Amino acid sequence: MATFTYKVRNRQGDILQDQIEGDNTMAVVSELRRQGLLVIDIKEQGVGQKDILEPFKSVKMADLVVFTRQFATMINAGMPIVRALYVLGEQTTNKKLQETIVQIRKDVEAGLALSEALAKHPKVFGRLYVEMVKAGEIGGILDDILLRVATQLEKDHDLRRKVKSAMTYPVVVLVLAVLAASFMLIFIVPIFAKMFKNLGGTLPLPTRIAMGISSILTSPFGVLVYVAMGAAIYGFLRWKKTEQGRKIWGRVVLKIPAKIGDVVQKVALARFARTLGTLSAAGVPILQALEITATSSGNWVIERALLQSRDSIRQGIPIYKPLEAEPVFPPMVTRMIAVGEETGDVDGMLTKIAEFYESEVDAAVKALTSIIEPLMIVVVGGIVGGIIISMYLPMFQIYNLIK
Repeated sequence: MATFTYKVRNRQGDILQDQIEGDNTMAVVSELRRQGLLVIDIKEQGVGQKDILEPFKSVKMADLVVFTRQFATMINAGMPIVRALYVLGEQTTNKKLQETIVQIRKDVEAGLALSEALAKHPKVFGRLYVEMVKAGEIGGILDDILLRVATQLEKDHDLRRKVKSAMTYPVVVLVLAVLAASFMLIFIVPIFAKMFKNLGGTLPLPTRIAMGISSILTSPFGVLVYVAMGAAIYGFLRWKKTEQGRKIWGRVVLKIPAKIGDVVQKVALARFARTLGTLSAAGVPILQALEITATSSGNWVIERALLQSRDSIRQGIPIYKPLEAEPVFPPMVTRMIAVGEETGDVDGMLTKIAEFYESEVDAAVKALTSIIEPLMIVVVGGIVGGIIISMYLPMFQIYNLIK
């Protein structure tokens, strides 16, 4: 049995603090409630010390999906929300999620609505999640809404996984190419440089370039080169998060050749359609749904178009009208939304659009992978082969002089 410290309120309204032994948190809470005490806080001794790695921990999407589906099942079975949170908090293996669930449970016990408690943890539960739960609470269909949220999270996670799998290969290959080139320039080229030093005459231009880069990397300033490369990558990632960076990158990424821009567009359209369709089906007001979809779209071009559409709807203009002016939305998308508005089935049409573009992403990722693989071979061969050839060019010059 473990020892727990607790804080409770008795029937007279007094706050009491003490210790108690129990098998687990649920058993202790049941015992305290049997005594007529309102539990405010409870903590197992030896648990909860500050973790220096806490800032680096996060809740994985897969863990959040499992939590949501299990929560929906428990609510559908008639289990009270607080008790369901107790069970989920004890059985989850993700420490960050476990701590979050405990805080949510305490807030719900204190009288907050579930959506209000979730909103206090924006890094774990995004605005889409919170607004859908709020709609479920209002409509009395929380279990159904939680299942919709879980499906939405799974689809979004699947899209991200497909894009990451397509981009992992070129990134890994480029990193290995840089490491291989660095090894050759730092350790191999200097050996050749000593050999060529006593030759006299003028070395070929590629050889002089390779030896110049090698001398920089082997000097005390060589470390600064790699620091500058890391700083450039970090600066670019930070710039992308700025308002100006989002605007510029949102346009540029859609125009990247070699089918990359095509994949980005289809992913954005699938996410837009799936998110808006899910919110609409959950009963979230359309103006609020458009705003949430815009902020979670991940692309500034789509975000701007949706926010303009929201402003137009306030004036009585249909959703599809402002979207027609944006090249990022193909005619098929706007026409299907128009039909959905005419028939009163916008969420159904959006779901069909999402399913279509999710299948398109599969095909586009496969096509992109087939293009990237030979391209990466050429790039790596060009980098490594260029260094090798530049070192052997003087050898041919020596051979010619001997003849």
